[in-house]
Amino acid sequence: KSIPIFLKSIDHLLGDWSSFCTNLTIMESHCRVMTQNYQHILALVFAIKKINEDPQILPNITLGFHIYDSHINTRWAFRSAMQLISPKKHFLPNYHCDSKDNLLAIIEGLGTESSYQIPNIFSIYKIPQVGYMEILQLLLYFRWTWIGFFTATGINSEWIFQIMVPEFVTRGICFAFIDTVYNIGMKSEYGNIKEWKFKVWNRIMTSRANIFLLFGDIRTPAFLDRLLHLGRDAERTNKINGKVWILTAQLELKFYSSKRGQKTAELIYHGALSLAIHSSGLQGFQEFIRDRKPSNVKEDFLMRDFWSSAFGCNFPNWILNSRYSNLCSGLENIEKISENLLEKTITGHSYSIYNAVFAVAHALHAIHSSRFKYKKMMEKETWTSVTQQSWRLLYFLKQVSFNNTIGEKVSFDQNGVLLTVFDVINWVLFPNKSFVGIKIGMINSQDSRDPKLTMNENLIVWNSWFNQVQPVSVCNEKCQTGYRKQKKEGKPFCCYDCIPCPEGKISEWEDMPDCVECKEDHYPNEQHNICIPKTVIFLSYNETMGMGLAIGAVFFSLITVALLKAFTVHHNTPIVKANNRDLTYTLLISLLLCFLSTLLFIGQPQKIMCVLQQSVFGIVFSIAISSVLAKTIIVVLAFMATQPGTKKPRGMGKGLSSSIVFSCSLIQVGICTMWLSTSPPFPDADMHSEMGKITLQCNEASPVMFYSVIGYIGFLAIASFIVAFFARNLPDSFNEAKSITFSMLVFCTVWLSFVPTYLSTKGKYMVAVEIFSILASGAGLLSFIFFPKWYIIVMKPELNNRGKLNEDVDGEPSVVFLQASGPLGMQA
Repeated sequence: KSIPIFLKSIDHLLGDWSSFCTNLTIMESHCRVMTQNYQHILALVFAIKKINEDPQILPNITLGFHIYDSHINTRWAFRSAMQLISPKKHFLPNYHCDSKDNLLAIIEGLGTESSYQIPNIFSIYKIPQVGYMEILQLLLYFRWTWIGFFTATGINSEWIFQIMVPEFVTRGICFAFIDTVYNIGMKSEYGNIKEWKFKVWNRIMTSRANIFLLFGDIRTPAFLDRLLHLGRDAERTNKINGKVWILTAQLELKFYSSKRGQKTAELIYHGALSLAIHSSGLQGFQEFIRDRKPSNVKEDFLMRDFWSSAFGCNFPNWILNSRYSNLCSGLENIEKISENLLEKTITGHSYSIYNAVFAVAHALHAIHSSRFKYKKMMEKETWTSVTQQSWRLLYFLKQVSFNNTIGEKVSFDQNGVLLTVFDVINWVLFPNKSFVGIKIGMINSQDSRDPKLTMNENLIVWNSWFNQVQPVSVCNEKCQTGYRKQKKEGKPFCCYDCIPCPEGKISEWEDMPDCVECKEDHYPNEQHNICIPKTVIFLSYNETMGMGLAIGAVFFSLITVALLKAFTVHHNTPIVKANNRDLTYTLLISLLLCFLSTLLFIGQPQKIMCVLQQSVFGIVFSIAISSVLAKTIIVVLAFMATQPGTKKPRGMGKGLSSSIVFSCSLIQVGICTMWLSTSPPFPDADMHSEMGKITLQCNEASPVMFYSVIGYIGFLAIASFIVAFFARNLPDSFNEAKSITFSMLVFCTVWLSFVPTYLSTKGKYMVAVEIFSILASGAGLLSFIFFPKWYIIVMKPELNNRGKLNEDVDGEPSVVFLQASGPLGMQA
């Protein structure tokens, strides 16, 4: 049966496990006293003393305690746990059989196995416990995402895989492996040590992970050191790759020294990091320790063991310890004890126990206070009912929030986790083979929603393997900008390949899970890591192409004006009269407007420009082709009227030609009116046709109407070509039908080429193609219809007379001239 090593029972009882005596190795048969843990026990005693002396907390109530030694052994911890919930004289776990001790809460010890197994027992009886752990923020700060995880034997694996691992994964941390550090203090497990050692050795040395989380108790570092060096291969120490070990809050290296030499210790633990619960000095605690003597604390059964181990002496008639020859007087000065044996300032573990006791007291006080709010409950219940329903303490414990005796806030989150401050400790090995913990940062978790980590990186001493450069621990190198992550099949999400971003997408930061598209007005650079604003372009007068087309339009316009002037100046000459002056003037003016209409296509598109572009072009070009068609029809009818036996038709003068031009042009006006009234063209920005450019252009809105305008012009041109083609063999002194045939052939060729070229080009080049087609087809009309006449009028005026025009090459009269001056009215 377990017996308490320290007890004081009065009204209500707190249970505590502390590891004060243990067998660290298989070869040690005696119990080694862990003097450094004695401060944890004194912290609990000091806290209860303060509570009992404070009239503001639990007035008229006195707290007591039972402290059991867990020996860092799950079996002892289980036995002590069952003893606490059993009657005094029987080992029968039935809490309700004996309420004299009034057990209310358990304060856990530092042993990993008991810390995770004891809650499984007391969850049945709904007795609350107080514990602590924090480490995730440290990994996130240094961006360590690929870690190895070692746990001591006895840890609740269900807790690891259901709570801890998912939480780490959601924050981007992956585990290279999760393995167990065997407790070699247990003889039954010794046979598995060597087998485990060779397996884990390869994992550690070959893993890309440089960070290893060590989760255990105060024995675990010594166990891992011995596991890594079992066997005859001592030279392997020279081949150890440096790693950074992160120790949980239960672990400290200040009491650890490697018997295998400083080199081994340096290769393994030098530069390790750990979290320690932040502690502040407690007023009166040092005096409390200094005043303790074996003679005045008789209820403290372990005081003599501590005294004997600390001062290296034996008490008379003390049969439990006979290792020392000197006798203890009990008057030795406790202040002369080395810090390695007992620290005089309160440690983080002791400070946490101190706060845990006060938290239980405040929760108990809240229960006591709540009873007076209900008079009926007060009449029916007694104070002992609180003990009988001690599970209610768990609810009140989660609601506790108070300032301790030095003014620091103590509270819990909604899950009952203590909101506290953790110190980040860097363990440095000194030449005397001792480890010293240097505080390098702090994690303030008092606001559970946003833990704040502050770090002085200049103080960190890394393992010598890393040459004082912060270690990197990732499954693979980060994906650079311009690349994205692609998960490797069968690997954790931290392991991935890096593939380039596709066209049109970028990745601005490292390790982006996916590439993103640039905004419409931006485009990726060649490296696909930034978006560059697109250049706004349009067919302008400032560029070579726009300027060349504008010059061409002005040039042909000037030529047209020159021809028009030549025809008007020589309007009474035979050749001008013979070619129907009205249709000639109409054709020249419409061609002039066609050339000038191309200027509407050059420059930044505006709404009025887009509305006028196609409509003006379509109508004036229809007038020009209608005039050509009228000329051709009149010539054919004139020759037909001169045939023997043919009656001269009426209405074949100005009226016929005007009717043809007007009616043909009116159809095009109707098409354009319908277009503008239903879906008029509008200014648009083409973001996608040219890489890195935004092309400002006019959107036709209705391709059907646009091609209807072009198609109707083509219809008129084909009709003119057919009529002129059949009239090409009429008498030759002057036959305009041949000129019209060639001009329409050029015109049709240009516009038939326009359609596929227009469809295959993008942006401003589409506009340039249309302008070129207008200029080329207009120039063809000028060249074949008017240049020969202009040449005779200006360059060969001697040929511009009636005699020359009345004779053909055989000396026969010219039908054209005869008809031109005859009753058909072809002369203006």
